[in-house]
Amino acid sequence: MLLSFISCRIGKLASRSTLLLLAGFTLACLSHLKEATANERPNVLLITADDLGLQLGCYGDTAIETPNLDRLAESGTLFETAYVTQASCSPSRSSMFSGMYPHTNGQYGLLNADVGFQLHDFVQKQTIPVLLKKAGYRTGIIGKLHVGPESSFPFDNRYRVDGRDVEKIANTVAPFMNEEEPFFLMVNYTDPHVARSSRQSSERYFPNQLKGHPKTPKQVGEVPPFPFQQIDTPEQMKRVTGYYNTVLRVDDGIGLLMQKLEDSGKRDNTLIIFVGDHGPPFDRGKTTCYEAGLRVPFLVSWPQMEQIPRSSSFVSTVDILPTILDATSLDQPENLQGKSLKPVLTGDDASWRSFLAGEFHYHGSTPFFPRRAIRDQRFKLIHNLLAGSRKPNQGIDGDKAARFSQQDSVPAEVKRAFQTYANPTEFELYDLQADPWEFRNLAELPEYQSELARMQDALMNWRKETDDPLLTEEGTKPIAEYESRKRK
Repeated sequence: MLLSFISCRIGKLASRSTLLLLAGFTLACLSHLKEATANERPNVLLITADDLGLQLGCYGDTAIETPNLDRLAESGTLFETAYVTQASCSPSRSSMFSGMYPHTNGQYGLLNADVGFQLHDFVQKQTIPVLLKKAGYRTGIIGKLHVGPESSFPFDNRYRVDGRDVEKIANTVAPFMNEEEPFFLMVNYTDPHVARSSRQSSERYFPNQLKGHPKTPKQVGEVPPFPFQQIDTPEQMKRVTGYYNTVLRVDDGIGLLMQKLEDSGKRDNTLIIFVGDHGPPFDRGKTTCYEAGLRVPFLVSWPQMEQIPRSSSFVSTVDILPTILDATSLDQPENLQGKSLKPVLTGDDASWRSFLAGEFHYHGSTPFFPRRAIRDQRFKLIHNLLAGSRKPNQGIDGDKAARFSQQDSVPAEVKRAFQTYANPTEFELYDLQADPWEFRNLAELPEYQSELARMQDALMNWRKETDDPLLTEEGTKPIAEYESRKRK
């Protein structure tokens, strides 16, 4: 109709001014159409909580109530079994940004270890903010980035505020969400990570309350010991209680942030992904390949889709980038190791994944204690590649559970589990149905040798499929050499 009108007018009016007017009118129409299409693209809100494991009501933890996160879970899909790629902040986050495992992307340990851990050059060119910015998205981040080199992440807005001040976080990002163009925003809460009393101090603690959040902190005696530790000394319970209070503050923050998103009018066109970056900073949790280290909450709310409320499908944070690219209709780089969650958001898919894998290299600059781990619906295998020649660190972030575990009052099974944690054998095999927190290593029992061999085959297949450099001495050497580097 528009073209007929233009042709008719051109036939009747030959003046140059009329032609220019009509050309301008046509360009304005096309520009308006382009703007309307852009505005229909979904926004993306990626939320992380630092050191958050499964300590949420929606994951069955009854120690505290987390109504805001529970509500977010109810608005989309809760993944019952989700792994980070490595239970250390920088490597874990590197996989969210890149869709690759740390052994592929190069972020083997903490950025602030100051020995040069960072993404490989080719990975720096295909992270979330790079790809979405090219597609016309506004990109923003608040809180921890912690993947190197930080200068390679072209965020339009980087907000630096106290990551525990949940009201400040919500108020700071609200104007960004209110703008018209589609956005990608990453919100990173510092809680429930430990705090230091000062930069010079080695003392670690959990701030029970900050600026009125949580409103009613838990007191010692109101929460149980962690099931993956089962250590209930007074000192340990003070620490566990503090951790739960920081989780309560995260929940407050989610409520405030969701309200700002609702106020923007963009909630129904925003893909929300919420994850922990690994498990709690407690022995047998963070920096390990145990379930308490690798397993995290993983919530996806995608209002434009009909989602199932809960999924038993195995998912990983390596799937975050492919999911975002799928949601925004962007092409996916061929070298991604994760995959879009879209198929399992609409229904459990038995063929999706039979196994779920994780790994470890470094936390700080030393020691290099590489691990590989894989699980299925029942069994879990951990391969400690350098067992017998060296030992992993313990006492993560000031935790003393390993020390307390050797007291006379501690059950023998718990003692043995902590002894394995401190000085592991090459292989650890666990029956997660009978022993969900991995207290009984079955690897050397004759009746489990067939399961051990089956899981070893599965782990080797995954390592080959992902081109694990530690399969060869040539690939291992440059990664091991970081340990001998001097801090910058």
